[in-house]
Order: sequence, then C-alpha cells, then structure tokens
Amino acid sequence: MDINKIRDFFKGKTVLITGHTGFKGSWLSIWLKELGVNIIGYGLDPYTENDNFVVCKLNNKMTDIRGDIRDDEKLKFVFNKYKPEIVFHLAAQPLVGLSYKIPKETYETNVIGTLNVLECIKNTDSVKVGVMITTDKCYENKEQIWSYREVDALGGYDPYSASKACAELLIASYRNSFMNTENYAEHGKAIASVRAGNVIGGGDWAKDRLIPDCIRSLINNRTIEIRNSDSVRPWQHVLEPLYGYMLLATKMYSDGIKYSGAWNFGPNYTSIVPVKKVVNFLIQYWEGDSIEKGLWKNVQSTSNYHESKLLSLDCTKAKTYLEWYPRLSIEKSIDFTVRWYKNFFIQDPYEICLKQIKNYINLV
Repeated sequence: MDINKIRDFFKGKTVLITGHTGFKGSWLSIWLKELGVNIIGYGLDPYTENDNFVVCKLNNKMTDIRGDIRDDEKLKFVFNKYKPEIVFHLAAQPLVGLSYKIPKETYETNVIGTLNVLECIKNTDSVKVGVMITTDKCYENKEQIWSYREVDALGGYDPYSASKACAELLIASYRNSFMNTENYAEHGKAIASVRAGNVIGGGDWAKDRLIPDCIRSLINNRTIEIRNSDSVRPWQHVLEPLYGYMLLATKMYSDGIKYSGAWNFGPNYTSIVPVKKVVNFLIQYWEGDSIEKGLWKNVQSTSNYHESKLLSLDCTKAKTYLEWYPRLSIEKSIDFTVRWYKNFFIQDPYEICLKQIKNYINLV
C-alpha cells in the first residue's frame, strides 16, 4: 500500500494506544500524530526522565491517561468516553529478566491486561480493529536454525515468554468465540496479534536490554559488559514493525475477514546476527571510525536464568499478503539508533524522531 494511502486512512480517526509511554508506544504515537490521528494514550508513568515519551513532550501532543492495564474499570471508562475506532495494545511487562523477579505481576499484566483490552474491544461498538502486540518469544523455541511461522507451536521457557504465549492463546480464543470472521457481518470487528523481533531504536532506557546498557556505558566511558555474546537474535529498528502494524490495521479495517489472525514482522536474514556483532557495530557508529576506541567484555551472568541462544521469524505471510518488507539493514538500524542517543541532549528529540520517520518513509 502506498504510504499516502495510509496517511489518508488514519487522518482524523480516533486511535487508542495502550502502553503509549513505553518505547514502542511513544514512537507509534509520534508517527500517528504526524498522520493527523486523534490519539488516546493509556499507560503507566515512563521508566526514566530521558524516555522518548518524556523528552518528546508527548503528554502535550495527545490525550495522555495514566492507568494500569489491570484496572478494568478505568479501562472501560476510557473506551466508553473516547470511543476509539482502532486499538493498538502495547501495554506489557516487556523484560525477560524482570519476569523472573516478578512472575505474578508479569502474568497479571500480560495476560489479564490483554483480557481486559479484549473485553473492552468486544463491548465497545466504535472499535473496528484491534492490533494486539505480543513478541517473537511466544513461540516454543527449540533453538532451531529454521525460522518460526505463525502456525508453529506456542510456548515459553521464562515467565515473560510464557505469559505472551498465554496472551496469544487468549487473543485467538476471543477471536474465535466472540469476533469470529464467519460472523463478521454481525460484529464488524477484526482482531490480530503481531510478533516482532528484538526491537531497537532511540529513547529506550530499560534496564537489562542490550542497546540501553551499551549506551549507558558509552556515555559514561565505561567498558561495555555483555552476556552471551554469541547468542543470535533478530534485530530490527522500531520503525520496521510499527509500519507493519499500521499497514495491517488499514487492511483489517477494510477486510476484517482476510486480515485477522497472527502476523510476524521480523528483519531480513542478514539482520539475524550475534550479540557481539551488534555491539561492535554500535561502538563503531558511536566513535565514528574504529571499534578500538570502545571496549566490551563478556561477563559471567550472576543469575541462573535461562536465555535462548537462537531465534528468528519467518515473515513470508506479511510479505505476501501485506507487501510489507524490512527496509533497514542491521547497520542502518544501529546508525539510526546511535544518532538518536548522540543528539537528544543537543537537539529536539521530537524532531530527531520525525526526521528518522521521514527517512524511513522515503525508503518505503
């Protein structure tokens, strides 16, 4: 679909984003704001004062509602008051390591929170499209060299991954039970779940994530400490899956029968690389010439937490039916990311985000 058609589609529509204060939610809010969307955000307070949402002053650019996704009464009030047409559900406890420390809260947020959103979508006449964001980690990871397809088995070793697999089952259950495509003419609602890879980009300051941890070390001129440098992940810039989510929403709105279901939005095969390669690229772009200026070292993990060694996504479905393709190489994704972190202290972060969105749109 032409990017201009996406702009024309979203202009003037009311869109609810749960988790709008988070990393991906803030970028999605900026992009939709520039498309002329009436954005309603529902989420917790930002993680740090340097988060993308805060430094871009998004609280002044949208309807900013602070609330817990587990608070079903407050969520119902928001749906009833603002009557969104499209819902992007991003609110989650998104960290694997943290899920070991707070497993109960992780399951409550990722499963019961998703249940609350589905109930609101089901019971709110204005909602036509629900795009439910989960993760590539929802698959039963067998550490295989083959990429996972939407029809492959769900699973999860750690509480985070398992909670997202539960959320996927819940989404499918609600779609089958209450918003079945066979009865689309009666309810008029389309529900999809979307699974992306390891998303990177400016404005993410979460603890125990590779890029934010590296950036903090580089800013403070410290040696970067990494675990499992040989672990292979599907790395992608945040704009890649967000474009897929928006493109999918436009398709679902016009043909809810064909486009409901699960979708993968992962990177090209060349961006499925080891952690150490990402760190070397990051240092190179940060310093501008040689990785010798920045140092990193492998450290022994102090926890006994399980971490997968290999994971990748098969995006044939999105490429075939949505004509969605990854546009950014791993190098370009890291270049975009480093530029944000190097410049956000001296430039308007909102303008940095806009420039990167426009550069990405030119590629599309």
